[in-house]
Amino acid sequence: MTVKKPKKTKKTGRKKVAPAIDAAPPIRLQGCRVNNLKGIDVDIPRGKLVVVCGLSGSGKTSLALDTLYAEGQRCYIESFSAYTRQYLARLEKPDCDSITGIPPAIAVTRASAVKNNRSTVATATEIAEHIRLLFAKAANLVCYSCGTNVSVDSPQSIAAEMVSPESNIRRAIVGFEVWLPNRAAASEILLALQQEGYLRLILKGETFRLSDEDRQPLAKRIGSRGVTAIVVVDRLSGDSELPRWTESLETAMGEGNGRAIVLSDSSTPDNGSDNATFVEVDGRSMRSRIVSDRRRCDHCDIDYPDPVPRLFNFNHPLGACSTCEGFGDVLLTDMNRVVPDPSKTIREGAIAPWNTPSYHHELEELLALADDYKIPVDIPFSKLNKTALKKIHAGIPDRHFGGLNGFFAWLDRKKYKMHIRVFAARFRSYKTCPECEGKRLKPEALAYQIAGRNISELLAMQCDQLDRFLETWSVLDDTPPLSSGQAASAVHEAPVSYTGSSALETLARTDRQRQSSIAKEPTRQVRDRLRFLDAVGLSYLQLNRTLRTLSGGETQRIALTSALGSTLVGMLYVLDEPTAGLHRDDVTNLIRTILQLRDRGNTVVAVEHNAQLVAAADHVIEIGPGAGAGGGELTFEGTPEAMIQSEDSLTGEYLADDSLEHTYKAKPRKPTSLLKLKGASGHNLKNIDVDFPLGSLCVVTGRSGSGKSTLIHDTLFGAVTIGLANRRGDVPPADTANTLPFNSLQGVDKIEDCLLVDQSPISRSPRSCPVTFAKAFDEIRKAFADTVDARIRNFKPGHFSFNSAAGQCATCEGAGVQTVDMQFLADVSMRCPECKGRRYRDEVLQVRYRDRTIADVLEMSVRDAYQFFRTMPKAQARLKRLIDVGLDYVTLGQPATTLSSGEAQRLKLAAFLAGSTKKRTLFLMDEPTTGLHFADIERLIGCFDALIADGHSLIVIEHHPMLVAAADWIIDIGPGAADAGGQVVFSGPPTSR
Repeated sequence: MTVKKPKKTKKTGRKKVAPAIDAAPPIRLQGCRVNNLKGIDVDIPRGKLVVVCGLSGSGKTSLALDTLYAEGQRCYIESFSAYTRQYLARLEKPDCDSITGIPPAIAVTRASAVKNNRSTVATATEIAEHIRLLFAKAANLVCYSCGTNVSVDSPQSIAAEMVSPESNIRRAIVGFEVWLPNRAAASEILLALQQEGYLRLILKGETFRLSDEDRQPLAKRIGSRGVTAIVVVDRLSGDSELPRWTESLETAMGEGNGRAIVLSDSSTPDNGSDNATFVEVDGRSMRSRIVSDRRRCDHCDIDYPDPVPRLFNFNHPLGACSTCEGFGDVLLTDMNRVVPDPSKTIREGAIAPWNTPSYHHELEELLALADDYKIPVDIPFSKLNKTALKKIHAGIPDRHFGGLNGFFAWLDRKKYKMHIRVFAARFRSYKTCPECEGKRLKPEALAYQIAGRNISELLAMQCDQLDRFLETWSVLDDTPPLSSGQAASAVHEAPVSYTGSSALETLARTDRQRQSSIAKEPTRQVRDRLRFLDAVGLSYLQLNRTLRTLSGGETQRIALTSALGSTLVGMLYVLDEPTAGLHRDDVTNLIRTILQLRDRGNTVVAVEHNAQLVAAADHVIEIGPGAGAGGGELTFEGTPEAMIQSEDSLTGEYLADDSLEHTYKAKPRKPTSLLKLKGASGHNLKNIDVDFPLGSLCVVTGRSGSGKSTLIHDTLFGAVTIGLANRRGDVPPADTANTLPFNSLQGVDKIEDCLLVDQSPISRSPRSCPVTFAKAFDEIRKAFADTVDARIRNFKPGHFSFNSAAGQCATCEGAGVQTVDMQFLADVSMRCPECKGRRYRDEVLQVRYRDRTIADVLEMSVRDAYQFFRTMPKAQARLKRLIDVGLDYVTLGQPATTLSSGEAQRLKLAAFLAGSTKKRTLFLMDEPTTGLHFADIERLIGCFDALIADGHSLIVIEHHPMLVAAADWIIDIGPGAADAGGQVVFSGPPTSR
């Protein structure tokens, strides 16, 4: 590889943007010494877009997040009450001489979103909350059993229907039901009704008076088992006045606990209403209709809860599916794990959990019973018939053999024991909930619909699909007609100053207008957020997609959408590489969105390397000139145009060349062979055939959501892993069961191993750090344990591990920090007051190796440590791998949670190089340039060239033009995102350099 030195040019090509809002005075930092910053003075203009750039490890994050955001958060917390502040008294101020003019701050980073099974795109962007409100106020209830509309009846709406000319009612009886359990109790109930003024009672098709003369025949009808009777409130006709109908219905519903009965003699034939039946009353057939202020389907005998927002929340017990508790998945026994190799026989140990010493007796019992019950134990498990499988699963009760079902049921009863719980988890996996089918909600919640769709169906849409749905949906069109008297009756506050059909029409119109006005605001809020998602290039995401399945860049843009939807002004937004994972075309839309955030009156500080965003900035700050101890200085401050002209700016040298494609080869490497994947059809892939070159650098490009990760992560990696296992005669790992469908894969025999280096965090614990991940800490601890001071104190290598109780600080347990849960705010981390962040006990820190404590060593950079341990070749060999991948500037003890996704990928790569000598390994990498400066990318390309020269192959998902220019083979997936993608647009060597 050769590197072309970029040349200065006066052509900036900067796109003109709308002028930023003028704000004064600036945010002023003086004498800033946070981390590796060397007492710099910086003025950050208010109301502007400010980009902080520089080499990886130069101090950009120290300035933006550890200083600006930390101080903004601390100042905000100081506004709390004295009671609250007593728990935050130890919150440290950034190490600066002075910080003035800083507003309240919000940080948008990859770690700002909670990633669990309950967090989805909809919940993270608050779209779910507004859709719940929309369903609570504008949804129609449709019985999930019979499919009929269910509604709340009101006296006004029923009265308006009864007096309308269309009803043609000649005679009608309004009453309510009463239960008469036996003759003795009925006597008291009927006496009370008579005292209240009621005169008639309908019992078993006959009308009785509540007077003394009908008391004896009425008692005979009641019997001893109890009976339901109808108390007559009023006898009416279609010509009766509307107020009289309304008053009678109100009385009946009041006495009947919200439930009344209308018996009518109509000249109009029955219209087929599901809750209307016919009964005999004094020899006449009358239509019986139940009127209720409850949401109940009498035909199916199902009561529905009121449509409140929490009913549509899968995180609330009222709405969550009772089986999966709102997760959508349940943990079930996975036969692919129980029987990992179906080609084995039962006698050979096909049933994995019964191969362990603790439970081998289960297999022995099965073998003892096999002959008596004709269970073949010497044929492959995959060839067992249904009868044998049923006995293996269900067991044989007559011989006290519980089978697999009984075995796992016993494990469930013993799951309070940790080792049994861990053992059982090895043979289980998450499956779609059989009760809710992954919809997360109870059937009662899913019965509410908008335009024939329930809330789960709306949240299963892509963002752009839901936006189009809400654009065309109208409450006025969605409300069912009122002719049946059931669908639009919850209008207790509507005026009833009309008679006949005019009253009915007025009630219907009033109800629809009320629902439309209520639904207008949540609909607007949802559509605004959907437009924000589209602006940041995420319109292809499904709203119910969990955040843990998103890439780091997608998660960050989700958090950015939440910030945009908040409509806050006068804030300081700190963005950590917002363009990560974005195609060039998507970056333009993102920049437009960030400028809108600025134009609203906010100050936006972005840590970024992307040339497009740097060119769009109002102000640029460059930290450098090197990384780690070689950085921390202010090398440039000014406009992008001035940066390009500056002789001191390393970033300006690269920006001077519009293409940024500085790295090139005289001739691309030719593939040693091809890996041929055919028929990939998972997710949005359209049954594509792709040839991947081996022995070269292959870059997979395409817009966000086009199908790159589906092709590489979810299909190719699993296919190669399965192929390698089959070639070695091993059982494929259980995780390969999730591999997306493909037809065939050829060429696996040309590689020996496959390693996926994705953007997943290397650890969720701050205890993991580069020195432990690279396996260099063991040698260092041994060196300290061999010192004279350590032997005098009888210290072993474990005493020098901050993860061991023997040497760690008892207060922070070796973490160096203490975290305070701020509930509705981001968690606050404070340095441990006992060990001052040094992680160890005082007696351990008294042991020195070459006049350095173990805490001093953890604060060294990788390059300094490489020089310090020059007499320890094993430790140097592992540290050298970190230097080779460009991580020489990180400190040995830097928490893994603070590393960028690009740094985490390179750390995984270094760990592989340090601990393996395998040849012909296929590396699958996901955007390794994330967080890297242009100069760092050149170094990374050199590392890739060394891997390829050593016999390995690389397939990299990437957008950065420098890495694309260095590729030997390019595969472009697209042309669009989601359904518009999934095709191979281009595959082959680059046509031009």
